Amino acid sequence: MANRFLALVVILVLSASGVWLDSGTVTAQSQQASSAIPRTPDGRPDLTGVYDVATMTPVERPAEYEGRLHLTDEEVATMVQYEEERNVRDLAPLDPDRSAPPVGGDTSPTNSYLEGLFRLGGGTVGGYNLFWLSPGDRPVTIDGRARTSLVVDPENGRVPPMSQEARQRMAALLATRAAPDAGESDSGGASSQYDAADRRPLAERCILGFGSTSGPPTLPNYFYNNLKFIVQTEDWVMIYNEMVHDIRVIRIGGDHLPLNVKQWMGNSVGQWEGDTLVVETTNFTDKTRFRGSGENLKVTERFTLAEDGTILYRFTVEDPSTWDRAWTGEYPWNPSQDEIFEYACHEGNYALDTVLRGARLADAEAAESGR
Repeated sequence: MANRFLALVVILVLSASGVWLDSGTVTAQSQQASSAIPRTPDGRPDLTGVYDVATMTPVERPAEYEGRLHLTDEEVATMVQYEEERNVRDLAPLDPDRSAPPVGGDTSPTNSYLEGLFRLGGGTVGGYNLFWLSPGDRPVTIDGRARTSLVVDPENGRVPPMSQEARQRMAALLATRAAPDAGESDSGGASSQYDAADRRPLAERCILGFGSTSGPPTLPNYFYNNLKFIVQTEDWVMIYNEMVHDIRVIRIGGDHLPLNVKQWMGNSVGQWEGDTLVVETTNFTDKTRFRGSGENLKVTERFTLAEDGTILYRFTVEDPSTWDRAWTGEYPWNPSQDEIFEYACHEGNYALDTVLRGARLADAEAAESGR
């Protein structure tokens, strides 16, 4: 895509006099207040800039790292080397005399988190190849030590199990449709999910990016479109997500909207606690259901800018109707010089077109039979 999505950005930047772009080199993380970080005219840390959130580290801790928050240097080196070699192998030209793949595709054990994700995305039978993907090439590193998961609380690095109420709620929903926050290829429950476009995942419908890339909480998608562009003024903070061109607008100060006003990404209100921007989001619609959550979902995010230009992003998720306790994760947003390009989500989106044409055909047949 050669067209850049800059019109909105230009307007916001011009409206925020004194706001300027900062970038830097990724180094160790720091949450300490500092006079060396760039600041806005009102003295706040200036978060404005482009950030890359690509990483190899999964949201939840894999079983092989149970009880461990950190990776050893040897494990990091092995992980990085394996991904580098896998990329070279998968990008190499295919052998024209190769044998046919096994029925159902390659389902042999995988040796990395990213490799497993690519399989789920269609890689077992032929989906995106690595030419189209831009995964992270390093694990999350905070305070100089590589992490085994984004989740840090509970200590096991896992999202708490869903309550019985939440499981029943999701089972009823999945009986007729795919999970709203699933990837484009998610099949969900019964075949009747294809009878209407609103039964397909939000990402497939180009409403929100899959995997909560828009948030909140905003998570890495591990596939592509890893950039985020922040524009900050005294009264507002905008986060433009490269994935599905989602835009979050955070008001600084004030109260939340009335509870009966629901929004796709919730209603976000921020306040400064020292040099950390704390954002609380409520008023979620039940059409999103982040990891099975309900309408009482509350997400609290903390954005802390370090001297090297990195943002330490920390989030806490709460919903008593879904989990019996809150859970927290964190990872760095690294400053980037890359440009954000247009995300043309509906280009080649034949699945939705087919669902809609099928529905129109069914309507016509029903009308014809009623005559």
